[in-house]
Amino acid sequence: MDQTQDVLPVLSNTARATKPSLAGLTRSGLKTALAAAGVPEKHIKMRSGQLWSWIYARGVTSFDDMSDVSKDLRRALSDLYSLDRLEIVSEQISIDGTRKWLLRLPQRGRDARAPEIETVYIPESDRGTLCISSQVGCTLTCSFCHTGTQRLVRNLEAEEIVGQILLARDRIGDWPGAEVPGDGRLLPSAERKITNVVLMGMGEPLYNFDNVRDAMDVASDGDGLSLSKRRITLSTSGVVPEIPRWGEESGTMLAISLHATNDALRDELVPLNKKYPIAQLLEACRNYPGLSNAKRITFEYVMLKGVNDSAAEARALVRLLAGIPAKINLIPFNPWPSTRYECSDWETIERFADVVNRAGYASPVRTPRGRDILAACGQLKSESLKLRASSAATESAGSD
Repeated sequence: MDQTQDVLPVLSNTARATKPSLAGLTRSGLKTALAAAGVPEKHIKMRSGQLWSWIYARGVTSFDDMSDVSKDLRRALSDLYSLDRLEIVSEQISIDGTRKWLLRLPQRGRDARAPEIETVYIPESDRGTLCISSQVGCTLTCSFCHTGTQRLVRNLEAEEIVGQILLARDRIGDWPGAEVPGDGRLLPSAERKITNVVLMGMGEPLYNFDNVRDAMDVASDGDGLSLSKRRITLSTSGVVPEIPRWGEESGTMLAISLHATNDALRDELVPLNKKYPIAQLLEACRNYPGLSNAKRITFEYVMLKGVNDSAAEARALVRLLAGIPAKINLIPFNPWPSTRYECSDWETIERFADVVNRAGYASPVRTPRGRDILAACGQLKSESLKLRASSAATESAGSD
């Protein structure tokens, strides 16, 4: 089988408008923008509802397409704003149909350069999952995770988080009446191509709580993107104080990046454990608002050869999670450049899964997707730092 990945050409955005985009704003953000455009207060609610429908239910990218909005207002809006998406630096398609976008964000505040993030779309026959980022880089330095090797640059704004969903829907033709792209191999047969959203990309989402919450409110709004909160999953490495708050204020599904059954090992794999050890983390899980057999917590467990993959560890995991409505996702480790870890042998993974299954837990083994384009779980890392370092080295050599 040809293992060569596709790297698709993307139109240059060097001439992009500098006007702020309305795409990705919350309802209150749209109302503020309309007020700035001179819309009378008594009309703002109606007009914001119109814009909401055009942006989030129909996915328009031009004010001219908003046929029930007056020409004068369309002109006023286009003078002040755009409907631009995030800028695509590169788009890669794996041999298994997984897509990864490297996206450039607008420069904000003291950004020396426009920061970049990665977003991944994973298609299956009957559904599609979009893995989105919440931060540029990460502070957690989990030893098995590629993103953890990149310093934190900043939090994403709510509109930048929503913007990843809009861009993905554009690229795979997931708007009503949109054409599936010519390169649309292995896309789901279902009417909706993005059925699930997971906050499992770059960053720790609970360290960007307000922006992530506001973005998921936009994503789950029934008059727009209309994603069920049961199809949105936030994955955390264990920011214990924010877990109950997330359940109360957002109420999405929850995943815990666990990976170890004792504090000594988890301190090494997930250094945040030194601040919030396993006992505290599991207590927060047991008290997660709405927790039930119908709303189970997913515990993610990456399989590291000779580190955490023994049958004894499997039995310890079962004991640890006793009484918590849970599903356990076993994740074969996805290697990345310079990592010291290896993936567990398949026979070892199967033995581990058998112990967990016999204890009554659903324990699917997550099929690695997008490994050939470094799009699999734990592999995301913006290439911008490496490219800039390479460019700097080249410039330095040229000046000698």
